[in-house]
Amino acid sequence: MSEAGKQKIKLQLSPEAEKYCRADAPVEARRMAAGGALPLGGPELATVLFVLCHDDDTEVKSRARQSLEGLPQSVRDPVLSGPAHPAVLSYLANVHANDAEACEKLALNPACDDGTVEFLASQPHRRVVDIICNNQQRLLRHPPIVDALGDNPLTGRAQIDRILSFLGLERDDDDVLDSADRIDDWPDAEEITDKAAKAALSALLGDDASDFGATLVEEAEEEISEEDRGNLYKRIGTMSVMQKIKLARMGNKEARGLLIRDKNKIVATAAIRSPRINDSEIATYAKSRNLCDEVIRAIAANREWTRSYQVKLGLATNPKCAPPTAMKFLIHLQDRDLRQIMKSRDVPSAISTHARRILSKKGKV
Repeated sequence: MSEAGKQKIKLQLSPEAEKYCRADAPVEARRMAAGGALPLGGPELATVLFVLCHDDDTEVKSRARQSLEGLPQSVRDPVLSGPAHPAVLSYLANVHANDAEACEKLALNPACDDGTVEFLASQPHRRVVDIICNNQQRLLRHPPIVDALGDNPLTGRAQIDRILSFLGLERDDDDVLDSADRIDDWPDAEEITDKAAKAALSALLGDDASDFGATLVEEAEEEISEEDRGNLYKRIGTMSVMQKIKLARMGNKEARGLLIRDKNKIVATAAIRSPRINDSEIATYAKSRNLCDEVIRAIAANREWTRSYQVKLGLATNPKCAPPTAMKFLIHLQDRDLRQIMKSRDVPSAISTHARRILSKKGKV
């Protein structure tokens, strides 16, 4: 939520509106004004009531809050869509958080501050999520919005693709971004050598990159020690969501292994789509049961990856894989694996039943 309510703010009012909420106005006049029956337009009426919500008089404050929160829709909607003060819009976003239509108007309003949009990005309104995911300026200017979207269950694959496109991590020829946050200057997939990745990492982390260059970037033949892995985990934990997303593209296997398990599904999706990822990792992740659904969906949707027998087997037996998708892979499995799945208690019953059905049709049961 915006911090505007916790800071001193300056509101501009017309002389006609100001007389209703001046601190030196008679308390009875302020109580009358707090009732909301004022000859003012919607935005200015809302601003007056917002000021009175912070009045020293308890009754004035209580009446003003009731009036502001109960504005008729015909008065409220022009406020939500218009050039009201960001603090007023932030207050109304909190009041109407459960109202999808009100939140949509706020999400589309350029007068809202970024903190309010961050709050809206966390709300359970699909259309609001779509609106915010398509606002490239907001996403690039205020990274916590990306964090909120990544935690929102309604942010799906299409929205994640759009966000990654804005960040330059997925190519989209229709998008032309001038922001310094876009990483088009970073190497293309075929150019991502350890040297190129180190250079990009230095640009991302500055002086801090030197201590972690090897553990974050270089693809080592042997696994790193538990101590180095612990240090890497701590270092990644201090990164912003934008840094994590960008590192997911340039990092090595160890970095990806941590980022793909990040609670933010946009970070995790960026990791599974890293151009440096290899087939062995994909096969491991396909059967992993502690990854987010979006990662499993990304693997299942990739035709190149699902040519691998081990990937098909991993997805078919992974409870995180949608049953219709898992069943599609079952028909490609060998009889010995189908028998194991048929008898397994570690797979959903629908999958084991379908495995039995396939074997039965073959006359192998």
